[in-house]
Amino acid sequence: MKTLKYITFTFFSSLLVVSCGGGSDNENPVDPVVPTVIDPDAATLVFPEDNTECNEGVINTNDETKSTVTFEWSAAENTDSYEVKIKNLESGSITTAISATNQKEVSINRGTPYEWYVISLANGTSSTATSDIWTFYNQGPGIENYAPFPAVAISPQRGSTISNANTTITLEWSTSDVDDDIVSYEVLFDTVETPTTSLGSTTEPNIEVNISSGSTYYWKVVTTDSFENTSNSELFEFRVE
Repeated sequence: MKTLKYITFTFFSSLLVVSCGGGSDNENPVDPVVPTVIDPDAATLVFPEDNTECNEGVINTNDETKSTVTFEWSAAENTDSYEVKIKNLESGSITTAISATNQKEVSINRGTPYEWYVISLANGTSSTATSDIWTFYNQGPGIENYAPFPAVAISPQRGSTISNANTTITLEWSTSDVDDDIVSYEVLFDTVETPTTSLGSTTEPNIEVNISSGSTYYWKVVTTDSFENTSNSELFEFRVE
């Protein structure tokens, strides 16, 4: 009798296992829910203000040629962190700083023009958003009049290719000055990467030039203020089809 009970229990246990494991082949797998990541919004810059002299930095005790400036911007929607880009307009070097808040302290050169902007980043997406670009002078010792900000090309845009439908085009640029005393622009224009041919001086931020098809042109702008301070733009280039 004892043997019979054992066999009966084993038989029903086996039926239970088969019953519990059955039916899986007829069920459809459920796809995991993937959360939707919303692209970040662009930040709005606050400080240093555009086209101004920044005089609120803290001079570094171990290097008086530098000061620490607190860059500030408005918090952007759907953003987890920010990448701050600060470009020295004299050397062209770029400093990158990462912040999880809407401000960041960065040590920069005194008496130097800069441009800066902020890139909004969000976890789970490669999409980004970029703020406007602002320029400012970081105040330096004993400076009473600042040189103009380097000119920025408007047209043709750097690296662009234009049609040869015309034999002349107009070079256009923009610039600004903390002291608002720009008096002239000199344009260097050539087919060599270090242009030395001067087109003369103009008081307007544009000048007409002759072009030929199949050529690549390089140009830069030297801006002068009433104190004879000057600033040199970066090198711009464009190609004519």
